[in-house]
Amino acid sequence: MTGQSHGGFTPTGTIATPADRRRVVFATVVGTTVEWYDFFIYATAVGLVFGQLFFEPLGANSGLIAFATVGVSFLFRPLGAFLAGHFGDKLGRKTVLMWTLILMGAATALIGVLPTYQAIGITAPVLLVLLRILQGISAGGEWGGAVLMAVEHAPKTRRGVFGASPQIGVPLGLLLASGVMALMTIIAPGDQFMAWGWRVPFLLSVVLILVGYYVRRKVEESPVFQELAERKEKARMPIVQLFAKHALLVIIAALVFAGNNAVGYMTTGGYIQGYATNPEGPIGLQRGPVLWAVAGSAVTWLISTLFAGWISDRIGRRTTYIIGWILQLIGVFALFPLVNTGQIGALFAGLAILTIGLGFTYGPQAALYSELFPASIRFSGVSISYAIGAIAGGAFAPTIATAIVQATGSTQAVTWYLAGMTLIGLVATLLLRDRSGIPLGPDHEAEQSVSPIYGVAKA
Repeated sequence: MTGQSHGGFTPTGTIATPADRRRVVFATVVGTTVEWYDFFIYATAVGLVFGQLFFEPLGANSGLIAFATVGVSFLFRPLGAFLAGHFGDKLGRKTVLMWTLILMGAATALIGVLPTYQAIGITAPVLLVLLRILQGISAGGEWGGAVLMAVEHAPKTRRGVFGASPQIGVPLGLLLASGVMALMTIIAPGDQFMAWGWRVPFLLSVVLILVGYYVRRKVEESPVFQELAERKEKARMPIVQLFAKHALLVIIAALVFAGNNAVGYMTTGGYIQGYATNPEGPIGLQRGPVLWAVAGSAVTWLISTLFAGWISDRIGRRTTYIIGWILQLIGVFALFPLVNTGQIGALFAGLAILTIGLGFTYGPQAALYSELFPASIRFSGVSISYAIGAIAGGAFAPTIATAIVQATGSTQAVTWYLAGMTLIGLVATLLLRDRSGIPLGPDHEAEQSVSPIYGVAKA
């Protein structure tokens, strides 16, 4: 097999054939879909179940507390990112991906058998939060490895579309989580759903993890990491080097993601589901139709994410992002006026419009991040930037939105909050040079180490 050179040296086993590259893309999509299904099934259940079954005895703010547990997991994403970045840059991308998959699946399945507050008292929400923290650690380590497996295997001119493969795992995970939950509202309607129906989607994680593990075992290690390993050029302390030389870049890259993530967590964080189905709220829609509307919007999100990755290979990551921020801003201002009509069709339309912009500001992210950092610290760079961006953006977006509505009685301020986060993402993007197509291998560390930030000459 003829290897693909990443800068003058061809490592053994480098994937080159179209069939092998398709295998990498397939494994990346399957693995990230399973991971995000597990992560989002919790957020979906928060808006529908957990506030009542685990947190209601804690008082009038039980809903607010329940949504806060969605955000708590984000605080532990950096820990997952630090661990995965360190071991991913030293032991390889594939090894880390196998462990993050197992950790996420085990935590999710255990939630499915967890007793409620009525059964074991305060121990129930404590255990629930602990399991959510394990999900956060796993999610913090998953994304960077999946991104690098996809992008570092890709031809130089197709990194955007290859990098979109782990990105579409997010809408696919949301589609699967919402679809399975919606199906359970039919199989176990009403009180049955609250009694046992909500548990089934969590227990299904066991099957999905086995499938994901099997698929990922078949994939070769990233060629860039193979090259680093064979040359013995792996960084000894990659995280220390990252912050010593690229701290400002990490912050700016994190703010790019924060602008997308805060808006995206209106659905992936369970806020819209809870807001639209709250029987004491202004809308009071049924669970099933709302979940199907969210699942439908996940399809538009998937399509726009994949298209954005593809178009970024033609017009550049930066230009694609700028278009995306404009589309996302339009979606932000359209969302609540449509949702607040109380019509399921309008709710779907609002989510569909929003997800077009979300796709454009998410599809190119894998390629953008991979092209920002030098090869020897790339896993640490992309993972930690992603984790910090998740905290600054989506971690407490549902909690903030809930608090705003409780304080003002209106969603108008939520719209301005989301618009502000979108503008932060736009400004952060404008600070970065487009590095589409830059060589990714260790032969080009000097070129990769030149700062991509406008006005900064050196890293």
